[in-house]
Amino acid sequence: MTAATVVSTPVAPARARPDRLSRAQARRVALAAQGLHRARTGGSGPGLRQVTAVVRRLGLLQIDSVNVLARAHLMPAFSRLGPYDVGLLDRLSSRTPRRLVEAWAHEASFVPVETWPLLAWRRRAVRDHAWGSIASAAERHPAELAAVRAILAERGPVTSAQVHALLAEGGAGGRPATDEWGWNWSAAKRVLEHLFFTGEVVSAGRSAQFERRYDLPERVLPRSVLDAPPVTDAEAIRGLVEVGARAHGVATLRDLRDYFRLRRGVTNALVPAAVRELVEDGVLVPVEVEGLRGPWYLHRDAALPRRADGAALLSPFDPLVFERTRLEELFGTTYRIEIYVPAARRVHGYYVLPFLEGEHITARVDLKADRRAAGGGVLRVQSAHGEPAAPGDRGATAHRLAAELRAMAGWLGLADVVVAPAGTSLPSLRGRWAVADAGAPRWRRDVRHGRDDRFSQGRTRADVPGAGPRMAEGVTKGAAICRVRDMT
Repeated sequence: MTAATVVSTPVAPARARPDRLSRAQARRVALAAQGLHRARTGGSGPGLRQVTAVVRRLGLLQIDSVNVLARAHLMPAFSRLGPYDVGLLDRLSSRTPRRLVEAWAHEASFVPVETWPLLAWRRRAVRDHAWGSIASAAERHPAELAAVRAILAERGPVTSAQVHALLAEGGAGGRPATDEWGWNWSAAKRVLEHLFFTGEVVSAGRSAQFERRYDLPERVLPRSVLDAPPVTDAEAIRGLVEVGARAHGVATLRDLRDYFRLRRGVTNALVPAAVRELVEDGVLVPVEVEGLRGPWYLHRDAALPRRADGAALLSPFDPLVFERTRLEELFGTTYRIEIYVPAARRVHGYYVLPFLEGEHITARVDLKADRRAAGGGVLRVQSAHGEPAAPGDRGATAHRLAAELRAMAGWLGLADVVVAPAGTSLPSLRGRWAVADAGAPRWRRDVRHGRDDRFSQGRTRADVPGAGPRMAEGVTKGAAICRVRDMT
């Protein structure tokens, strides 16, 4: 059995599939594939099984360093499950037996360990897929390469800062590399990233400062992965295309390429060939989507629900919004991340999350977790905009969005939500309100770990210093006041 067969969908009895979808049907297929078509169920909170299922459904979680709200890889599970203990993701990626491993997939990502062999083609093609200073690090810094290998073998897992310090003590590795725009990496860091890209070292998890902890594969990966038979480039690309197809439900060739960044080198020929094979084997079914250029491909296991009634805030790095053209085609939403746009030129804000309501994107909000604010911290809504073409009532959207904001604030361990009056086109959303009602579960920051992205299940509003019934009624400068129970 090859690694490709591990992630391939088992052969199922043939069943009739549509050859044409309306745009609304295609939206619902996409939402069902992503686990976003249903309202969340209540209960005591998602456990390890539910979090694992989300990651396997999506195929990957993109990692990004921006932490103005929450780390990017933490958000997709919240969008689909609601408040959960993010320590579960840390457990999946940092403890034996690991079920997740970090790899270059859709940029830096966590992927199920079974996917690791399918990415070997990229590790072999470092010249085609790594950026220049990383691709050439072994040739440019041979002394540091040998020293880093020795440190990892003897001391791993170690962070790049620890490696840099050890090399500097010995008179090597401390030379800054300043010949590349935007970076000031040492030779040690470049060597580490080269070894990570090629798979000679892997991440054993992340430190409290969210630094990779580098180690040797044999001390991190499960034996089943280490002993898996080699996978050819063609097998790997077919396996990755199918993972992406299942996560999309229905997709174009462009979408399938984008999910694992299959756009260069050998993938130029192998992706179309993989799609043809999957069509021949009945895994993918060519379909037309009303009003959109194709061809589109429907995964044979894709569900077509009659309606979608979920609600979720989606991070800029959520798999549903990875491919902006797809988002515009299916949902009619033009969305661009504006982190790197000068503040004066931003249209919607710095860290803007689309709000999914049913099968439509109905609003977008610019959010910031102000963890230092008095009284237990504040989720700041810097701006909130209704989508111009979204159907439905703006007031109803504001009420449903308020419930999501409150849930997010509680998950982040923040006591308040404050909506700025400026730049808000949803007037009924404006205000400030306390987060937790008595008896409601809260998720608060675990300060023992000294980090903002690990939380543990707490109790109620009584745990928040200064929180109480008056918090929802207090007067704050520049903001209208509303009770949260009236919003939800």
